Amino acid sequence: MTPHPSPLTPHRKSARRAVFLDRDGTINVEKDYLHRIEDFEFIPGAPEAIKRLKDAGFLVIVVTNQSGVARGYFGIAEVELLHRHMQGELAKHGTSVDGFYICPHHPTQGTGEYLRDCDCRKGKPGMLLEAAAEHEIDLTSSFMVGDKVADIEAGEAAGCSSLLVLTGYGHQSSSEMSAQRVPVFPTLKEVSDFIVGK
Repeated sequence: MTPHPSPLTPHRKSARRAVFLDRDGTINVEKDYLHRIEDFEFIPGAPEAIKRLKDAGFLVIVVTNQSGVARGYFGIAEVELLHRHMQGELAKHGTSVDGFYICPHHPTQGTGEYLRDCDCRKGKPGMLLEAAAEHEIDLTSSFMVGDKVADIEAGEAAGCSSLLVLTGYGHQSSSEMSAQRVPVFPTLKEVSDFIVGK
């Protein structure tokens, strides 16, 4: 887990494929600036979808903007604690996430080191590129899944196939993404069916 993804980094071509997942609104129920374990709640079917992707041989990598850190609402440690909790809950379903990458920055709101226009905040591809370098992922054979336009933009910028879910903010994003012919799915479960069935 790394709070500071590095700037855009070239990656090596390899056989490893990944599904990059946005967190809030894609895996868990969208709650503004989620950071408390007691507020964490999986979207129905999400753990099973992650397990299906993993069982099919994909790495599952979470890439999440967490500007609440920049805004001072919570710290990196609280984000990491929530991710450990998520892993514990996924373990009950016989699965796990292979890596968590977070962007704690915001270009206009925040203080100190977190107030900056970074390369890791989606829709820029920095988190995906760093994960690809660290896990030897072939981005052109990988997928980015999220509920916001920024998720789709990050995936496309990294060279992945991008998919939109209608959970979270997905309904608000769907008209713009449909115009760009981005595939749209009700939930992560249907995404996993699509990816594994390809």
